[in-house]
Amino acid sequence: MIPTITAFESSPDRGRGLARDMRVRWALEEVGQPYDVRLLSFAELKQPAHRKLQPFGQIPTYEEDDLVLFESGAILLHLGERHGVLLPKDANARLRAISWMFAALNTIEPPVFERSMMQVLERKEPWFEARSAMVDQRVRQRFGELVQHLGDADWLDGEFSAGDLMMVTVLMRADALGFVEEFPALAAYLARGKARPAFQRAFEAQASVFQLAQARENATT
Repeated sequence: MIPTITAFESSPDRGRGLARDMRVRWALEEVGQPYDVRLLSFAELKQPAHRKLQPFGQIPTYEEDDLVLFESGAILLHLGERHGVLLPKDANARLRAISWMFAALNTIEPPVFERSMMQVLERKEPWFEARSAMVDQRVRQRFGELVQHLGDADWLDGEFSAGDLMMVTVLMRADALGFVEEFPALAAYLARGKARPAFQRAFEAQASVFQLAQARENATT
């Protein structure tokens, strides 16, 4: 059975590859797995039918036969284990790749995502400048630590893995905020990830959804 994932019908990222279905699309392209996409409006995300798949009313979800998964990290872990492509065969290397997935989600992404949401929701608040300076410092500290580990290597731990895939998608959001350009090693790392053919196919697939939504909107105005 071809798996089905869910994605925004009209993504707030405006086709920039920042929505989290990008991670799953990219992983599916890396492992060579065809997939279907069910597009959902913001209203449909909160309906009982979707909440049976995703209790928090978010995207993406992943359906394959009788398996239903939510959370992009869990989906990537499943794809890596099922297809044997995104996770190394060596047991220790495999666990290190999984560690980097957790690091991307739990250590690097939280301050980046917080800063992104502040930019959208809190720009007019009187505390914005002071709070943004504090969060910016947290982002830069984590990026400095990441650079120290990466050194002059191409990837986080040997060959490209699910850990790199997850980290690159986190850095894409930070790049949209202007942080990555401050760290040349991370800018080069991000560029390597985005140069992968599987990334480019996934990006084009996600961007086409936004372009179609824009075309429909323009047709009705």
